[in-house]
Amino acid sequence: MAILKPIREGTRARRMARFEILLAFGALAAISSVGQVAEEYHVKAAFLYNFARFVEWPSTAFRNQQDPFVVCVLGANPFGSALEETLGGKQIDGRAFRISRISESPQANACQILFIGFPDRKRMAAAIAALPARGVLTIGETDGFIAAGGIVNLTLREGHVGFQVNQRAAERADLQISSRLLSLAQAVDR
Repeated sequence: MAILKPIREGTRARRMARFEILLAFGALAAISSVGQVAEEYHVKAAFLYNFARFVEWPSTAFRNQQDPFVVCVLGANPFGSALEETLGGKQIDGRAFRISRISESPQANACQILFIGFPDRKRMAAAIAALPARGVLTIGETDGFIAAGGIVNLTLREGHVGFQVNQRAAERADLQISSRLLSLAQAVDR
């Protein structure tokens, strides 16, 4: 696996595009103090919404134009009600969001976005390895998530939520991640 490379500032046009996508994320406010776990997961839920906006799924990911974006949680659910509160009522291209809990990786066939909530690296890696090959954007928040083949790893540093991207894993899943989104990543594995 390639070494994660930090994203560097570029030209004025790139900085403007970066600013536009930062505005779209709207979740750039710092998590201000200890005890703000609920706020942290509302911010992370907003990131999931915006990932859906800036990722292109294969045509086989949805049966028809009315199918919702299914956001699944496998393992521990640190979001509490934040996913429902943040994604409820929102749509992308006419697709509403549906939140689902699943108990094993093969059930992810019904998901477009899968949050893997296993803090144990062995369980996390096994869950990723057992996933369907195409059309599922995997998201975690565990050290080693990218190295295990996950696509997006959410991070919390100095009170700010950020993310890392495994672009090769996204390509294997037949997902196209917008270059605008990649420009915001703390690190990208190419």
